[in-house]
Amino acid sequence: MRMLAHRIADPRVLRLIRMWLEAGILESDEKYETTRGTPQGAGISPLLANIFLHYVLDLWVQQWRRRQARGQVSIVRYADDFVMGFESGIDARRILADLKERLAKFGLLLHEDKTRLIEFGRFAAMARQKRGERRPETFAFLGFTHYCGLTRDGRFIVKHKTQSNRLTRKLTAVRQEAWRRMHTPLAEQHRWFASILRGHYAYFGMPHNWPALNGFLRQIRRIWLVCLRRRSQKGRRMGWGLFEHLTSRFPLPTPGSLTLGPHVRHDAGYFREEPGAGKPHARICEGEAEWPSYSTTTRTGVNIPRRLTG
Repeated sequence: MRMLAHRIADPRVLRLIRMWLEAGILESDEKYETTRGTPQGAGISPLLANIFLHYVLDLWVQQWRRRQARGQVSIVRYADDFVMGFESGIDARRILADLKERLAKFGLLLHEDKTRLIEFGRFAAMARQKRGERRPETFAFLGFTHYCGLTRDGRFIVKHKTQSNRLTRKLTAVRQEAWRRMHTPLAEQHRWFASILRGHYAYFGMPHNWPALNGFLRQIRRIWLVCLRRRSQKGRRMGWGLFEHLTSRFPLPTPGSLTLGPHVRHDAGYFREEPGAGKPHARICEGEAEWPSYSTTTRTGVNIPRRLTG
């Protein structure tokens, strides 16, 4: 609540948030009081957790980086999961000890099984190769397993593939739901399987993740075939040939048709219709407004000033 008070001055809003925190949890017709933290599953809990970690972790890492770091320090955080990168190994070992002390002041702990200090990156791969060791370890973050790799011309690159346990959980959930939809019409089953594949491709569609995407498609096809075989006794006669004929009428989306690389997904080479886009700003001087001169337009549709007058 003290952290919220830094940005929220209205006491009525703070009182409503406190009431939400103290409302308790209703589970299996039994009410449980919440004495500390945020209610598990409440709609406001992720928002309050992000605000809490912003002050506890983000701002603290920024100060630590300016005052104590010897090399470059980067951090990527999503909710309560974060990855930190260090140029110096001394900084990595030092902040690991300092971070435990910092979180302990606010009643938080680092997950012992998920917290690791590994040697990763281009220089780490070169150093391990010179020592005759294997390539650097991998780490999982946001459903992906990140590992060191090389491009076709021998340059270093960080590759990503679907995390194995995440893929197993997804297939288990799809299989259970497919059994429940076994006797629905084929058109509805096709729409549901297609939506599952499109959502999976949209999240895990990375350029170097083709084997996992194709494997997921094969497993989805196998799950659908087994469900069609079990619809009735006659359905047991369906083989792959009849199933291929069926999927020609109801085609499933493939990774190649929906997956875009980062050079396409993050491309800003289109004009964005925003209020005031492309309009130069006026600079107020003594008695008149002087306008900057513009002479070219980029691919994004935003005018680039070559000379500002005044």
